Amino acid sequence: MSTLLVPYYEHPSVRPAEWEAVRAAAPRLYGVVLNPASGPGDRPDAAFAEVAARLREAGVRVLGYADTGYGRRPHTDVVRDLARHRDWYGTDGFFFDQVASGPEEFAHYQRLAVAAWGVGCTTLALNHGTAPHPWYARVADVLVTFEGTWATYRTLRPQRVAGAGGVRHCHLVHGVPAGVDCAGLARARGADIHCAVPGTGDHPWGTLPHTLEPAR
Repeated sequence: MSTLLVPYYEHPSVRPAEWEAVRAAAPRLYGVVLNPASGPGDRPDAAFAEVAARLREAGVRVLGYADTGYGRRPHTDVVRDLARHRDWYGTDGFFFDQVASGPEEFAHYQRLAVAAWGVGCTTLALNHGTAPHPWYARVADVLVTFEGTWATYRTLRPQRVAGAGGVRHCHLVHGVPAGVDCAGLARARGADIHCAVPGTGDHPWGTLPHTLEPAR
């Protein structure tokens, strides 16, 4: 089963070997999050378009990144990002970041999900970073129920969103040392998809999992 969801936020012209390593790992990937400029940017980027095409040719699911600001970002701005991702990069679906987790904001995200489906989304991942209200499972294919440091993850108790049915759970962990079986830990904590990277600080997702790092 493909278990890695990789959010890799580096430009292909700067990190070509790393992007090739991601493509080469295609059979192990649930998907890759494409994030040219904290979203699709203001204009198409040829390097990201090429990477997206090569990933799809390798059978990798490509998800366009969209910041939702915990429900505060206007609906029209998010929908514009979705359309740009689809038109410019041919994304298969979307990765909503900074997603609210309470029932009060669910209607907003339900509208966004309908908009995503309207532009051809086949996979919708919601990054709450914590376990959300069960209603969110109604519109998601993937719920990211943990995002944080290795130090915090080591003490995380097993968790599942009640009533989530066939929705897949994902954990995103940074600051992970080499040699750690994070896939096994993720399963033990209730997630069947994960990504564990060594990066720390403000930009941990500029690094790849140890198992995907290209040879030097």
